[in-house]
Amino acid sequence: MSHSRTPVRPESDRLAMLDPYRPRHIRLLELWRFPGWALKVYGIAWKDMPGPGLVAAAKRVAQDRIMTSAVHESHYGVGFLGVHADKLGNLVFVDWWADEHHLHHHVYSSPLDQPEALEYRTPAGLAASVWDLEVVAHERDAWVEHVLRRPKTWRLEAYLADALDTGPRPKGRFALPQE
Repeated sequence: MSHSRTPVRPESDRLAMLDPYRPRHIRLLELWRFPGWALKVYGIAWKDMPGPGLVAAAKRVAQDRIMTSAVHESHYGVGFLGVHADKLGNLVFVDWWADEHHLHHHVYSSPLDQPEALEYRTPAGLAASVWDLEVVAHERDAWVEHVLRRPKTWRLEAYLADALDTGPRPKGRFALPQE
């Protein structure tokens, strides 16, 4: 029995892709420590690195989420925060490691012109963009290398020092001076 395969096509122009995939610059903005926690804060740039208003709003929702959700968990007090200034809006994700190999992942979004208006999107099913997944993949590999492969001598500081940087530095408040 032969089945002909018909390519799936968008049902409307709304679903058509406007631009081909292009890598985006991803880099560590800072290692953020607050009581009992250390998070790598990543910036992901469509054009420029996220501005200070978006980074501050992301840190606020991340700390609130951690203090609400991670209180009754067996966690390590480490994770990462992605702050993505995307062309369609701002995306923020906060992740932390618990129970040896489990990653907790929570997502927020806001309009480009209202970075402080981050809304919790995890219940709606939004998980990550392809660029956000690049951070998650790196962090998974760093967790395996520095913690899971060393059950008796795991190294959280080495994990925290292992950061992703994908390329040239765009302009923006968090950009480093050109060499």
